[in-house]
Amino acid sequence: MLTLARATELNETMVTQEHLILHAKNVCYAMGAMARHFGEDEEHWQAVGMLHDYDYEQYPEEHLDHTAEPLRKAGVDEADIRAILSHGYGIRNDVEPITNMEKSLYTVDELTGIIQACARMRPNGIRDLEVKSFMKKFKDKKFAAKCNRELILKGCEMLGMELKDVAEICIEGMKEHAAELGLAGSAEE
Repeated sequence: MLTLARATELNETMVTQEHLILHAKNVCYAMGAMARHFGEDEEHWQAVGMLHDYDYEQYPEEHLDHTAEPLRKAGVDEADIRAILSHGYGIRNDVEPITNMEKSLYTVDELTGIIQACARMRPNGIRDLEVKSFMKKFKDKKFAAKCNRELILKGCEMLGMELKDVAEICIEGMKEHAAELGLAGSAEE
């Protein structure tokens, strides 16, 4: 089974830009929280989250086209490769998210961007971010405008969950790693 250490090692061979590394970590920790919610293996889901944008930095226009084969050669399980590919459903490919892991990755990829943006605006960062504040920012289409809200809502629908519930799970998962994610705020103790 894919470990977080192995996923991080593989990701580091392809991803060097700080903002992309940070995004991978945000998704990683949100995925761990989603795994906890579903009673699944937290580290395994974190590992898949860590690797989800494996080829993006080198192939932004062909994202996910250069993922499966190198990961396969590196010994990554087919189910994990499929999960990674499924976050491009309807945008880059036709790999429909079916499992809770796949649906979660599809949803949290964009969702973590809005959470990160919300946290960065607060003196205490994510440490005191509540879902109510997140929901206000989510409704403001100009805030974190590049984050695809329709995709997030579609993902929540696939999961059979309300947006606020998924957001709360992800916020809590990211809070545990606030300092590492640069989201501890300016009032950091």
